[in-house]
Amino acid sequence: MRRTERLFALAEHLRGRRSGVTAEQLAERFGVTLRTIYRDLASLQEAELPLRAERGRGGGYALDRAYTLPPVNFNAREAAVLIAAGQHLAKMRVLPFVRTLDGAIDKVRGALSNSSQRELLERLESLEFIGVPAPATSASVRDAVERAWFEQQPLMISYRPRDVATTRRVRLRQIVMERSVTLLNCDDLDKNAPRQFRLDRIDAAWFEDEPGRSLAGTSVP
Repeated sequence: MRRTERLFALAEHLRGRRSGVTAEQLAERFGVTLRTIYRDLASLQEAELPLRAERGRGGGYALDRAYTLPPVNFNAREAAVLIAAGQHLAKMRVLPFVRTLDGAIDKVRGALSNSSQRELLERLESLEFIGVPAPATSASVRDAVERAWFEQQPLMISYRPRDVATTRRVRLRQIVMERSVTLLNCDDLDKNAPRQFRLDRIDAAWFEDEPGRSLAGTSVP
């Protein structure tokens, strides 16, 4: 990586973190010596980036929280890898929030110039991920899980661990994506205990203020 590219990438990395990052961590991240990182940080400060160094636990280098950079510009290589990986995740059905992923992919495409758009299409034709699809889950269940996770709302689910489905009231705490199944680590609000559920075994999902949707989503796209 050329120095100008590394300086831009360094600024982007600091903007994305906003919390303290030590010089040692930055040197390891960019594969350069500690001396080189200090020189790069000094160059960013000379370019009037509001870079500060904080001491103590959790400290390090960080950009001022009020500082913003111009919109990120992806090149065709970066976009091709991001889009191909995102499309693969959607096909594998390991992510419950497919609509959000589709929106992100559209924004990455939209950030490209016309020439980069053409190069992107060429790259995507020659880049492919292959894997074993996860068990299918209905689109309405995925949408409800996505909303419950992002908004931290309690969710009602019809869960079928074996032959008989039971209704649970849960709050999502963590989504774990294994090779072929997606697991939801939740708080069981009725029993006040932690529980783990397989996403593909949820027949339906709805919110308490939307009882009419309780039987929706039993078909798989």
